[in-house]
Amino acid sequence: MRSDSVKKGLERAPHRSLFKALGYTDEELERPMIGIVNSANGIVPGHMHLDRVVDAVKTGVSMKGGTPVEFPSIAVCDGIAMGHSGMNYSLASRELIADSIETMAMAHSFDGLVMVTNCDKVVPGMLMAALRVNIPTVVISGGPMLAGHAGGNRISLSNMFEAVGAVKTGRMTTDDLHEYEENACPGCGSCAGMFTANSMNCLTEVLGMGLPGNGTIPAVHSARMRLAKQAGMAVMRLVKRDIKPRDIIRYESFINALAVDMALGCSTNSVLHLCAMAHEIGVRLDLDMINEISSRTPNLCRLSPAGDHFVEDLHAAGGVSAVVRQLSDNGLINTDMVTVTGCTLGENISRVANLNPEVIRPFDNPYSTTGGIAVLRGSLAPDGCVVKRSAVDKSMLRHRGPARVFNSEEHALEAIYGNKIEKGDVLVIRFEGPKGGPGMREMLSPTSALAGMGLDRDVALVTDGRFSGATRGASIGHVSPEAAEGGPIALVEDGDIISIDMNEGTIHLEVEDEVLKRRKVCKVEPKPNNRHGYLARYARLVTSASTGAVLRID
Repeated sequence: MRSDSVKKGLERAPHRSLFKALGYTDEELERPMIGIVNSANGIVPGHMHLDRVVDAVKTGVSMKGGTPVEFPSIAVCDGIAMGHSGMNYSLASRELIADSIETMAMAHSFDGLVMVTNCDKVVPGMLMAALRVNIPTVVISGGPMLAGHAGGNRISLSNMFEAVGAVKTGRMTTDDLHEYEENACPGCGSCAGMFTANSMNCLTEVLGMGLPGNGTIPAVHSARMRLAKQAGMAVMRLVKRDIKPRDIIRYESFINALAVDMALGCSTNSVLHLCAMAHEIGVRLDLDMINEISSRTPNLCRLSPAGDHFVEDLHAAGGVSAVVRQLSDNGLINTDMVTVTGCTLGENISRVANLNPEVIRPFDNPYSTTGGIAVLRGSLAPDGCVVKRSAVDKSMLRHRGPARVFNSEEHALEAIYGNKIEKGDVLVIRFEGPKGGPGMREMLSPTSALAGMGLDRDVALVTDGRFSGATRGASIGHVSPEAAEGGPIALVEDGDIISIDMNEGTIHLEVEDEVLKRRKVCKVEPKPNNRHGYLARYARLVTSASTGAVLRID
């Protein structure tokens, strides 16, 4: 066992004395030591119940003869960090999470890991660490929040952000807003729509690192606690068979994940995170490959914010496994991949069925014949940009209009709320990329303001920042190269015509090359961001969104 290096032999008597200071017995030290990574805290609703999940995991580990050892991970609530300087730290926290877990796992020679997670950057950060450390590992999420109810409708956090814009334009009263505020988020769990956290928890199943049900069993269901016990038992089987994350996740795993991503209509952030995970094992995911997978994968689900269904509805319809089964039956999934169950993906889905064709459309009756995410390229984004096409109104799949340019999210939001954005405009928000932000802030406040004011069918938003999974509308992010790296987006001026075609996968700045060359001489100054501490280091080391915004190691 790996843990023998810290507990066996004469030379490790001092180490054993420290374990005994923690209360461990000789019998416990004879067993495999399983690190339980716990991201529970009192600031993230998706994490406030994770101590109970961890207790269930520990029970499962102990039942199969292991010794569970708990240690913490940080977690940022993207909703609370949204719309202010706190969002600079959200994506950047992914690297801290991965680095800290690597540090703890390697320093203490655990035999296996169970990673208890839930929200946005914690899931990919933990998966990156799992691939980096490469010891037997199971990932178990805390599960999705149930939808809220207000005004006779089911709602979630995305409705709250849109409601702010609706109040500012008189389309909703402050009393209505208060009712939403009281009921949108009814309890623990990751926010109820197909936002980033739920997207990544669902894809964790497809990648083989989570048990079936990981992405969809609601946080408040007892089945979530049973799944946590099963996760604890599963890691012990993996330790016995020495099945490690790099045995489970290979290049083909990412192809599977992207296919399910397209069928589910996941958050655009999933592209960033899958690219970052692939980087951990030396695999490069080409953005053009995403369009190729999208071209052959129908969009089968429209969960909030793209539609009226929520993750609890997906669970009742058969969950992620039912979606995988439909794709597999039509030749779009490699079912030979091993998973943390010890069985293949094909064996895991052999007995599932689609229980609600309204939530999971049949393969021959999809919402669209192409997937939920599209990558666009062109003179404005030579290295690509990303849009959640399934959440875009059909009238906006093609759009051509004049640019309205802002060098920060805050200035753009002022213009939106000041009624300075007109129908037909292309709102450009730049210097918000991985380096320029720094931290590639999510633009949920501007996109929700546009939607709440009824402009999401008339105005496109283009940024080198990124979007929350709760975003809907013609919201195009991850523009690469970013403005801070001298990308074409830095040269756009008010009134320039930008043409977008999401069906053809193009985005162009209709300005002559000679004009752009002259503009380069007068370089646009980025917004002041007072970089210091971790963000200063992050900005120096972070790479492009097109490569997953990972950190350079040279």
